[in-house]
Parts: sequence; structure tokens; C-alpha cells
Amino acid sequence: MPNLLDNKIEFLKGVGPKRAALLNKEAGIASFGDLLNYFPFRYIDKSHIYKVSEVTNDQTWFQLVGEVSALRVHGSPRATRVTATFSDDSGSIELVWFKGLKWLKEKFLPGQRYVLFGKASAFNNKFNFVHPDVELFDPADQSVGGVLQGVYPTTENMKNMGLGSKQIARLTKTLLQQLEGYIPETLPEYLILEEKLMRRSQACQNIHWPTNNHSLKLATLRLSFEEYFFFQLRLISGKMQRERTSRSFVFQRIGALFNEFYSRYLPFELTEAQKKVIREIRHDLGSGIQMNRLLQGDVGSGKTIVALMAMLIALDNGYQAAFMAPTEILATQHYHSLKKLLGELPVSLALLTGSSKATERKLIDTTLQDGSLHLIVGTHALIEDNVVFSKLGLVIIDEQHRFGVAQRAKLREKNDTPPHMLVMTATPIPRTLAMTQYGDLDVSVIDELPPGRKPIKTIHLYQHQRLRMLSFVRKQLAEGRQVYIVYPLIKESEKLDLINLQEGYESLLRDFPEPQYQICVVHGQMKTEDKDWEMQRFVRGQAHIMVATTVIEVGVDIPNASVMVIEHADRFGLAQLHQLRGRVGRGADQSYCLLMTDFKLTADGKKRMLTMVNSTDGFEIAAVDLELRGPGDTQGTLQSGQLEFKLGNLAKDEKLIRHTRGLAQKLLTADPALMQPQHAVVKTAFMQRYATEIDWGSIG
Repeated sequence: MPNLLDNKIEFLKGVGPKRAALLNKEAGIASFGDLLNYFPFRYIDKSHIYKVSEVTNDQTWFQLVGEVSALRVHGSPRATRVTATFSDDSGSIELVWFKGLKWLKEKFLPGQRYVLFGKASAFNNKFNFVHPDVELFDPADQSVGGVLQGVYPTTENMKNMGLGSKQIARLTKTLLQQLEGYIPETLPEYLILEEKLMRRSQACQNIHWPTNNHSLKLATLRLSFEEYFFFQLRLISGKMQRERTSRSFVFQRIGALFNEFYSRYLPFELTEAQKKVIREIRHDLGSGIQMNRLLQGDVGSGKTIVALMAMLIALDNGYQAAFMAPTEILATQHYHSLKKLLGELPVSLALLTGSSKATERKLIDTTLQDGSLHLIVGTHALIEDNVVFSKLGLVIIDEQHRFGVAQRAKLREKNDTPPHMLVMTATPIPRTLAMTQYGDLDVSVIDELPPGRKPIKTIHLYQHQRLRMLSFVRKQLAEGRQVYIVYPLIKESEKLDLINLQEGYESLLRDFPEPQYQICVVHGQMKTEDKDWEMQRFVRGQAHIMVATTVIEVGVDIPNASVMVIEHADRFGLAQLHQLRGRVGRGADQSYCLLMTDFKLTADGKKRMLTMVNSTDGFEIAAVDLELRGPGDTQGTLQSGQLEFKLGNLAKDEKLIRHTRGLAQKLLTADPALMQPQHAVVKTAFMQRYATEIDWGSIG
């Protein structure tokens, strides 16, 4: 039997070819199934019809039924408005429009009754409705005074062709009538009963046309459950497929390099969190299955030591390791850091960046190919085709969100057998994102800072307290410290009245004059060589203050920098603020982060400032960031499209995500290829959602 959900949308009554083309272009609706899954983004409670006499400022939205009369056009051709009088048996009220004038003249007929829905506003001590929804009243229409009405996403082009929210709602009603008895189930019967879920056909009916708030809640739960469940099936099955097909090198030995480093060169006692992560990595490297592990840990938590110990395991087993960083200055820092940590160990180490000289490159190419170069640190230069390894066994990628998927894949392809991969980030990822965006990776977390680190003191100051900030900076400089001052803009903006970097730099020159003070400037629009030269002045202590944009968000380790001043801090996201704060606090001295804002702040701005002042826990901050900003922009980590859940809310659904992940894991453990009869509906629904993305045969 053909699936009705596959029918083209143009064949639904009320659509036709022209509207179908527009629905497809503007909303991605090409079939009956697409419209069925085009859900409202909010609901209007139209369960009560008010009288005109009841319109007061106490209510936000009103639904009225009455007649429209006395349509009048006011003003000049360039500044026209239309008014009308709306009346019922309790009185009358003015309606106002500023656009759609031609349409309005043809819309209202004398003696007809209309249903009005809108927000009341006060003008000249009288109430009116500006641009209300007004439709012909149909006494047989149960949506008036009876139900929650869904509001659908639309565009101006859709509205111009008669496809506004109300028209979409009518189309869904027509669709549901046509599909009665034909909406297939996607979950196995036992799961529906165990989880006490609404059946899919019932959920679709109630998500579009809910009879009450309770039925809407149950429908939303069922369809959110389904979204997360199938998403987790996709992640877990993809991981299972890779584990069966992506074999890698077996590193069985923990040899002389690892043991000697641990006993003689380790600069401090490992934290319990670091030890746990190293055990997880050792297990992966010895399993024969390619490691795909995400290592996340706050700034300064000791990820580099863990990465080095993983690379020493590769070297002990006769393989090479590569360490890729997103910028030349960060790669250089890692190179010097690793060289210092390795001490006298017999490990050959090299640095490869875009600035490497031809003679250096030639030596690197030769020693990489003959295997005498054990460990290479570099930037994107490592993925160039002419960089050939003898036996690349492990790849470490630092600040992985700065690299695209294709760039990471190029390193994997340096061998016939894919090397093990460890990707690291200092941007804490909320658990909900870890279970969704990174759900196909094994995740390790270093949630503990090394002993002796002093927490950074964060202080929120308003612009009228600027002299206090400058005095504090002067005092820190007098004690031999260095200071970052970060601005959100490079040049003045007409739209945003902010202190910009250029203006701030000129002001600081007056407050901190030469030659007593030296100020360097770093921003993203500078040439690489200029930026690196300025950065090196700060690294060497030749500059006391660095004026910068967020280009230093992921940057160098300068223990002497003890103060981070962030201008207009409310214009930054929490993840950015936390990363910027992490630039200080690298040395033994007490460090400070000063957040400068205007006195007037939005509710979100106040929450961000309060969160930063009260917490240094990156994971707690990331959770608040997700709640405020949503997953699309959180931490700038989304590389291959946003996580688009139509009903799911990542900021609020951690418990549901965790539960559906567990259920998906349990199902695939029992039936990896979905061959059991009760899972046929799951396999069919999965294939429709994700086409042939998973080779179920390779899993089974």
C-alpha cells in the first residue's frame, strides 16, 4: 500500500501547484508528511470570548465577536492609517491599521459578524487594537471560544499568497481528516506501553489541534521523546558501525618513555580526574578499535599533560604522533611547552607552521617519512598533502571546534589504517550537548583543577566606576603584572554605542602614557605577522597592556598576566566571557577579571554578569549559556549545521535526553540490526528519517 505521507503537498485540498512551490521553497514542505511534522511554535488560548466593555489594561490578549463599521482613511498618501469601529452589544472600540489599506477596504461587509483577536493598547486615555486579527465569524467553527490555537512559522511571501498561520492551521485540519487511520506508528508497542506514551496518530492530532493543555503536554512529550530517541539511535548505531569497520592500531605496551616521564619528569601530581582520563585513553588505544574521544576540561585543568602521556604510549609502541592547534602562536606555545616537559627524554620533536622555512620543512619531510621524527606539533600545515608520515598512530587536535570536519578527516587519511583521534576543548560542553552533538564520540572530562591554583576573582563594575578600574590596573602594573583589556568591536559602529578598540586604545594612551607604559594591540583584522609581532611583545614582557578583541579567546599562556578587563561585558556570551577570563590565572599570583558594563542591563545581561561573578565552574556556566542562548550558537562549536529539534529543548530536556539515550542503547544492544519483528516499525521510521545513512548489515 502506498504511503499517504509521501503524497505531494500540491494534492492537498486548498494548496495546488503555486502554493506547493512556495511552501517547499519557504518552509521545506513538499509532502503530506512534511506538513504533518510542521509544528506550531506557540499556542494562543482562545477559550474565552470577551465583551468590548471588558477590555482593560489588565489583559494582554482579547478575543471579541462583533461588527465592523465606519471604515475611514486618514492622513496624506505618504503617512496613511485606516481606522474602523468594532461593536458588540456592550459597546464599541477603535481598530487601527498602518498597512494593507487596499485589502482592508474590500474586507469588511456591513451587517456581518467578525471574530477579533489582538492585544489592547491605550491611546489618549482610550483603548484600541492596532493591527488585530479580524476574520469572518463562523458560529460552527469550534476554534472560536473552544481550543488552544497553534501559531505556525510563516514568511511574508507565504502570507502574501494566503498562507499565514491561520491558513496553515486549516491545512493541517484538512490533512488530519484525510490521514485518519493512516498515520503509521514509529515506536514499538512495548515501548509505548512501558513509557506510557500517547500514540503517534493521537499526538499529531493534539500537537496541531489540542483539546486542552493536558493533551498538548502529552503530545509534546511523545513527539519530543521520538525526536531524541531516533537521534540517539542514529548516533549510537553510527558509532557501532564504525567500531565494527574502523579498526586501528593496537598499542599494548606501556613502555620506557611513558614510565620514565611519569616517574622523573611529571611536574606535579596528577589529579584523580587526569588519572581517570588516562585510564580511559589507555583502554581505547589497546582495544584495536579506532579511538574517537573528546577530552573536555576547563582552562588550566591539565589537558596538555594528558595528551602528552597519550602520545608517549604511541611512541612506546613504535608509532608517530601529531598535535594540531588552530593558530600559529598556540602551536608554537604547545611546541615549547612539550619540549620543556619532555626534558632529556629521547623524543625527537618538531614544529610545522605556515611560517616554517623551506630548509626546516625539507628536514621535517625527510624525518617524518623515515620515522626518525617522533612527534610533530603544527597548524593546518600538518594536513597538507606533501606532509607524509611513516607510521602515524595518534592525532591530537586542540580546540577542536576551530577546525572543520573536512580538516580533521584529512589527518585521519594520512594512513591506510586510520590513526587514533583525541580531540580536546577548553570550552565546557553542557551534558545535553555532549549527549547529542558529541553523542557518537566517547567523552572524557577533567573536572578538577591542579592543586594550588588560586580561583580568579571576578568583579562586575559599571561605567561610572571606571576610575576605580583604572586605579586597580595601575596598581597591578606597579607590582610588575600585565593586563588584558578586551573590546567587542574594532571600529566605531553607528548602531552600537560602545567603547570600541580604536577609541579605547587612544584613551588608554592618555591614562598610561609612554615611555612608562607600553601598549600592544591585537585584533582579527590584522595581518598574521603583525598580530604575532604584537603578541610576542606581550609574551616577552615588553608590553604592559594588551588591547584586544576576542581573538585572544583561545591564546597563549602568559603567567605574568593577572588582570582581564572586559569592556561592555554584557555584549559577550557566557562561554566567551569564561574563555577570556581563562587567559589570566596561569601563574602563582592572585588574578582578577573585571567586567565593565553600563548601568542599564537586560535581564539576560544581569544573569550573565551574576553567573560570572558567582561561578568559576565552566560546566555550570555552559549550562546557563545553553539556557540563555540555545544550542545554535553555544560556544561556537556547531560546525555542520545546528542541532534542530522541532519540539525538543536542549536547555530543559537533559533528563529526557539521558533517558532516551539509555533506551536506544538498550534496544541496539539487544537487536543491533533491528531484525526482530517488534522493531520493524523503528527500522522503517529510521530509514525514512535518515535515508541510507546507516548500513544495518555492518552492525549486525
